[in-house]
Amino acid sequence: MTNIKNNDIYKKLIEEAIKMLDFSYVPYSNFHVGAALLTSEDEIYTGCNIENSSFGATNCAERTAIFKAVSEGKKSFKAIAIVGGPNGKIKDFCPPCGICRQVMTEFCSKDFPIILAKSPEEYIVKTLDELLSMSFTKEDM
Repeated sequence: MTNIKNNDIYKKLIEEAIKMLDFSYVPYSNFHVGAALLTSEDEIYTGCNIENSSFGATNCAERTAIFKAVSEGKKSFKAIAIVGGPNGKIKDFCPPCGICRQVMTEFCSKDFPIILAKSPEEYIVKTLDELLSMSFTKEDM
């Protein structure tokens, strides 16, 4: 794992991700997801999921946060927190989808912490490699 030693940072990321649930646009699934991404400069970029009637055009919360950061010149990240649930109610841990995991491999190391939370007090941390082992990365190109 990276050198984040302060659980307060994780809790702050989780709180920011929870706030994003209110901004999700999910008229089809009603499954709200929020994410908060910590850059190497200790800036936080948030994202929510945004659905589209053409489901392929839907964008996940994690990618929204990452793309916002990258579009502003940030390409080095320390951690991401993810929350989600039906009707905006967090009932369980909400892991990132495969596409989001693949996008993370573009910008994050294998030991990148992915914080899956039910609340700021109840969360688990997995590394990117744990969630996407044997990934195809830019080093494979």
